[in-house]
Amino acid sequence: MSETFAAVEPMLAEHAEIETQLADPAVHADAGRARTLGRRYAELGRVVGAYRAWHQANQDLSEATEIAETDETFAAELPALQAAADEAAERLRRVLVPRDPDDARDVILEIKAGEGGEESALFAGDLLRMYLRYAERRGWKAELIETTESDLGGYKDVQVAVKSRGGGPADPADGVWASLKYEGGVHRVQRVPVTESQGRIHTSAAGVVVLPEVDDPGEVAIDANDLRIDVYRSSGPGGQSVNTTDSAVRITHVPTGIVVSMQNEKSQLQNREQAMRVLRARLLAAQAEAEAAAASEVRRSQVRTVDRSERIRTYNYPENRIADHRTGYKAYNLDAVLDGDLDPVVRSAVEADEAARLAAAGA
Repeated sequence: MSETFAAVEPMLAEHAEIETQLADPAVHADAGRARTLGRRYAELGRVVGAYRAWHQANQDLSEATEIAETDETFAAELPALQAAADEAAERLRRVLVPRDPDDARDVILEIKAGEGGEESALFAGDLLRMYLRYAERRGWKAELIETTESDLGGYKDVQVAVKSRGGGPADPADGVWASLKYEGGVHRVQRVPVTESQGRIHTSAAGVVVLPEVDDPGEVAIDANDLRIDVYRSSGPGGQSVNTTDSAVRITHVPTGIVVSMQNEKSQLQNREQAMRVLRARLLAAQAEAEAAAASEVRRSQVRTVDRSERIRTYNYPENRIADHRTGYKAYNLDAVLDGDLDPVVRSAVEADEAARLAAAGA
């Protein structure tokens, strides 16, 4: 018990300190700081709750064992109390395994058409609807940030912000990033395209990138001198101009070469704010990848090029089949998945990730 307490004691102290800070109204005057503190408080709350349950279970077992030495009627209760203590110990062991610190964050999700031309763009639209419906089922709020439509009504590129409602999840495991981070990669579709006159099945792909959103702009330092900002006129499908003013904005972060373009909003200022929002998310993700690489850790796969050889999942329409190639998950309810019933697919990735983390921790 003493070894476990030694590992948890600093977390208990930090949890109590953050609780005190969150009780201060002045903290909530800075929404970004309050949200960051709330996320850490929820993360530590999992450990604190598991520790208290473990401590209580062991105390109950110890007291019952002592009483059973003089009162045999208590002896019958010992197996159940031992099982409860073992279960509490297993729960504490799992929550003590370091988890992704971004799990409680909201996300910016990007879907890009790849191989397959118009069919790929239409599939990107199907993926967007799937994520929007999944967000609705989870009680999250989705906001379209930027869209580039194709001629047939699909999407060449679309960005959507997905946020938890209220002050964020009570448990980081219920966070938006905790679930959607596994969607990063290439998604392959097999079906008869609407443009196919011979009824042949085609394969195309769309790429998904998932970025944890920055709560507080101060989390990511951006020097204004490192930015190159260009303005231009918005354009719609086919390239036709949809605005008579230079409201579209392209921001280039010179040190990293990251480029973000926005044109959906009506004003240049709004487009610039949205572009900076996405830029901060991309820089945060790049920073996390650099830190992971420095620690010789493999960060979860995110799409680099929209190539079918990098696929993480296949959506087979003729067989109504969904298959995740990372976890081995397979089911024949593709229609339900595309309607937002994504939880079983996500759960397979969560369980595989948890098993890998436990193995890495030597648990």
